[in-house]
Amino acid sequence: MSGARLVVFDLDGTLIDSRRDLTDSANMLVVERGGTPLPEADITRMVGEGAALLVRRALTAAKLPFADADVVRFLEIYDNQLLATTRPYPGMRQALEEVAAAAVVAVLTNKPLAPARVLLEALDLAPFIATTLGGDGSFPRKPDPSSLRYLTNLHGASPASTVMVGDTRIDFETAANAGTHVCLARYGFGYEQFDTTRLTGREALVDEPAEIPDAIRLLLGAGEQVRVL
Repeated sequence: MSGARLVVFDLDGTLIDSRRDLTDSANMLVVERGGTPLPEADITRMVGEGAALLVRRALTAAKLPFADADVVRFLEIYDNQLLATTRPYPGMRQALEEVAAAAVVAVLTNKPLAPARVLLEALDLAPFIATTLGGDGSFPRKPDPSSLRYLTNLHGASPASTVMVGDTRIDFETAANAGTHVCLARYGFGYEQFDTTRLTGREALVDEPAEIPDAIRLLLGAGEQVRVL
């Protein structure tokens, strides 16, 4: 296997548990528009493909019309709600520290870049991360592989020496489309909707952040360094 080693992390449902703040923000918008709040479980099933789709899905479920201005308003609400309850999953900082001791760390999220950076800084995860890409940049959102391929090229990796760590179908498909390894976080709220019949047996599955470093070593080979982006 040639190239530096990369581990590219998803954000929501992988590094951080943000379901309550995303739910509350979406419901604040729904109520502003005259609707009835939706259950948290319903809204978390809408997360993962960017703010615009989350807003469209939430308003549609609440039987309300959708307009582009609703996305702008949702982001305003969410900016004030970012850190109300959102925290890293227990053990995540230690897991990142262990991986980053031998590597470089990156984040690839469909969340807009600005709130992603605020969260990573405020939750003290940023020191481990070399590169963060958001869903509002120049690349199509996941599961399009362009952004993941960019990260591998940027940091001198190959698909065979890269791991995508995420909790959703979107992350699984991104890794498959880019030809990288994948580690699925079964503790994340996105995994609840994952169709496990799609698993091939070549994936790593983890039930808590503390298992991530060993999963990466298993995927990439214990004898070599892991590079986390």
